[in-house]
Amino acid sequence: MPQHWIATTAGSPEGWSFEEYEVPAPAEGEVTIRIHAAGVNPADAKHVAAPRADLEFPVPIGYEVSGDIAAIGPNTRIGSGAVGIGDEVVAFRIYGGYATEITVPAAKVFAKPSTLTHPEAANLLLAGTTAAEMLSVVGAAPGETILLHGASGAVGLSLLQQARLRGVRVIGTSSPERFDEVRRFGGIPVRYGAGLSERVRGAADAPIVAALDAVGTDEAIDTSLELVGDARRIVTIAAFGRAAAAGIVAIAGSMPASATFRDEVRGELTALAQNGDLVVPLARTYPLEQAPAAHRFLATGHPGGKLALIP
Repeated sequence: MPQHWIATTAGSPEGWSFEEYEVPAPAEGEVTIRIHAAGVNPADAKHVAAPRADLEFPVPIGYEVSGDIAAIGPNTRIGSGAVGIGDEVVAFRIYGGYATEITVPAAKVFAKPSTLTHPEAANLLLAGTTAAEMLSVVGAAPGETILLHGASGAVGLSLLQQARLRGVRVIGTSSPERFDEVRRFGGIPVRYGAGLSERVRGAADAPIVAALDAVGTDEAIDTSLELVGDARRIVTIAAFGRAAAAGIVAIAGSMPASATFRDEVRGELTALAQNGDLVVPLARTYPLEQAPAAHRFLATGHPGGKLALIP
């Protein structure tokens, strides 16, 4: 019997329930995926952490998966084109990916890059589309030097790779323990903490024309405002409380414009991965039934790569 994780009420992953459920047969425009790996993201837990007027429980958990096609609705193609039973695929911006099997809109499904394992592929698109939108919002152009706060995190490492492909130079904040990882993907690492602005100036030897914040600290926002002349070229995915007052851009997958952009860029990112131009550093995998344990490790703030749940 298929199983999935659901939140029956608002709260932490420790209160989620792992239950058997009926997977509906796919209708026209839908496919059923046999899941090989589910990506683990902070947003999975944040989505159900507190009650909201627009949130009706129970809520299935998980936004992105990798697997193979188990069933296809009539007259149905996936986001990347024709598909057959057994074809390997990824799906993103779905609901309920922490499962053994799931039926989803076919438009959200793309051919899995053969260069990635299932655990890697299951973590490609949430971080990748977020990074792509950040670069787009600030208009990062070839030859420019930009500042990235949180360069060694999941979004940061995808952003470094995408920026390198564009010819954009990135100064990236990180702990010294992660400097080699930042360098591996084309960034110039600097240590966060007191004196950050001076260290960035010393590493840049060129004007910092844009700043991208993936950590949300006051230090990140203050440093960005100090170094970047145009606040419209500062974007955050974490400091929502300060964004409006500081005149900087805040983006999130729940915002309509962000959702549209991230939907449109999925095919481009899967193509980059297929060509070997976009990789997904993986830290650990967990059995699907240990989803709360995966989130406990993620909450440490330094997983060293992405996490995946394996049915």
